[in-house]
Amino acid sequence: MSSEIFTKSMARNIYYGGSLFFILLFLALTFDTGSALPNRDHRENLTPEVIKGKAVWEENNCIGCHTILGEGAYYAPELGNVYLRRGGDQGGTDFIKAWIKAMPTGAPGRRQMPQFNLTDEELNAIAAFLKWTSQINTANWPPNREG
Repeated sequence: MSSEIFTKSMARNIYYGGSLFFILLFLALTFDTGSALPNRDHRENLTPEVIKGKAVWEENNCIGCHTILGEGAYYAPELGNVYLRRGGDQGGTDFIKAWIKAMPTGAPGRRQMPQFNLTDEELNAIAAFLKWTSQINTANWPPNREG
């Protein structure tokens, strides 16, 4: 009967054992992610234009409404694969630039994006950034094409 009693010593061992297990799991997953990222993010394709596009993205707080690769606000669509969704190499850049220039559309019942009055250089940069982002191996994230 006394062998079925849950003692403080048993609780402490479960606590320390469980903590050690999850710390080791966390370290293993962190190491795995750190090892896999260089092969998946195609950082070798970063260009000055892509870097400028990221700066435009940040300066205009695009992440305040959109998500990119699952990070950001969920007010507006995910943009991690917008380049591919809107034509890819057969028009993705032109679509992104035209879409941003056309805002706000005034379409009834739709959320409206503000007009940022971006220059052609900034529009090309943001399109390059979104193209680069769409080429990251995200292990099929987002789970559906529209994000």
